[in-house]
Amino acid sequence: MIYTLRHLTTYRYAGLVRSARCNLRLTPRDGDGQRVLEHGLTVTPTPAARLERRDFFGLDTLTLLLDEPHREFAVEAVSRVAVERPAPPPPEAGPSWETVRMAALAQPSLGPETPTHFQFPSQRVPLVPAVTDYARASFQPGRSAYGGAVELMQRIRQDFRFDAKATTVSTPLAEAFALKAGVCQDFAHVMIAGLRGLGLPAAYVSGYLRTRPPAGRPRLRGADASHAWVALWCGPETHPGEGGWIGLDPTNDCVVRDDHIVVARGRDYGDVAPIEGIVSSAGAQKLTVEVDVIPEDEAA
Repeated sequence: MIYTLRHLTTYRYAGLVRSARCNLRLTPRDGDGQRVLEHGLTVTPTPAARLERRDFFGLDTLTLLLDEPHREFAVEAVSRVAVERPAPPPPEAGPSWETVRMAALAQPSLGPETPTHFQFPSQRVPLVPAVTDYARASFQPGRSAYGGAVELMQRIRQDFRFDAKATTVSTPLAEAFALKAGVCQDFAHVMIAGLRGLGLPAAYVSGYLRTRPPAGRPRLRGADASHAWVALWCGPETHPGEGGWIGLDPTNDCVVRDDHIVVARGRDYGDVAPIEGIVSSAGAQKLTVEVDVIPEDEAA
């Protein structure tokens, strides 16, 4: 499947912004069953300087410096991405979760692909005993890591309520877990915390999800959204489709296939925030985001 992606972010400020510095992480990722065919970025106002870099985990970040006074800042990223992933493993496939845990600890390298980096707490995903206990119910002794994680994903989808007003981007994980409510970021963080609490490597993945309009209804421009899910390391990748990283989406209770487009993978949201930065101004600001995920064989 080939997708055209459009991600428009607009900030409108009550006061005049005299300078700003921001980091953008909007370039889809090559690998993980996908290939970037084209990518372009339009920024208004025109930045005075820009610096492109690739971080330790292979995530492309563009840093912009704005020195032109402005009351509106807009970033539009447009990409074409081909996605083709293998079918998910059968239920209970792969080694036991105890074996996966030990295999991650035994890795001989500390390079960026080593699962050990995703096995321990991070800034936004601390270990919370209540979350670990919640996850433990899906991981009986000897059960496969994949099978336990799929059940955990299903339980989160069943037990948690999707509510965009229940949390904010800065709500602590323990609070979101106590509320049993939130958005995809909260669902992913809770699942990651539960897996890491058991010693299993789990990463936070950000990107996009194809949505399908009702039959006979046109696609609404800007109606899609950015999304977040989990990648679990299921042991060394010995054969195609066996072991390695497998994506699990607790918000929608599904294994990641061709409807998911990966932009970034990190330890938590803090590693992969699409846009972050500092502005020199006073007063309120308003943020609007429009996202389109359009299959190439579907009219926009």
